[in-house]
Amino acid sequence: MSFFMKSSSRSVHEERRWSAELPTTRSDLCMSLTVWRKSLVMSCNGFTVINSDGNVVYRVETYIGQRPKELVLMDGVGNSILTMRRNKNLRLLDTWFIYGGEIGAHCISTKRSEKQPIFYVKKCINILHNNPNVLAYVYRGRSSDEKYVYMIEGSYSHRSCKVVNEAKKVVAEIKRKDAIIGGVSFGVEVFMLIVEAGFDPGLAMALVLLLDQMFS
Repeated sequence: MSFFMKSSSRSVHEERRWSAELPTTRSDLCMSLTVWRKSLVMSCNGFTVINSDGNVVYRVETYIGQRPKELVLMDGVGNSILTMRRNKNLRLLDTWFIYGGEIGAHCISTKRSEKQPIFYVKKCINILHNNPNVLAYVYRGRSSDEKYVYMIEGSYSHRSCKVVNEAKKVVAEIKRKDAIIGGVSFGVEVFMLIVEAGFDPGLAMALVLLLDQMFS
């Protein structure tokens, strides 16, 4: 942990320089986050997300060895922001609901108290699709009955993905962080999440978590 935190603080200047080198046609309000595929809590898997100032802005913690049915995205101090719950329909492989905040068992006990998902994410089965670069589709609500609002394309295993909206505009991007510090390469465990102005960085990180479940 200490090595990475020190490495992250050293990378702040690199990230600011990267932002300074962006094309002038791209908004200078985009957010650059460093994603570490590791939990800060012992005996847990998860993610730690750090901003360009070196502060932890998002955390995810899951028990080691568990294939989670639910993931909770927290802010840096542990408040729940979004909850992702796997669809129980076994015929729909790797489909997830995204809820705002935290949902408890009481939210699924009765229809009256059920909390409605804000997004539905479905893994793309390439054998049934014309574009092999498409990884997943994001829909509003709880089903894929309507046209998608976001599409994710690229390769998560190579940490090279783009989230595009209906107008094919990139709203978020996953990129490799290729810096080598002290002779140790970051590899694919540490990467960049670039979020364009106007797109929710929490939702962008939630999509990263679901890509990791679908393609890791």
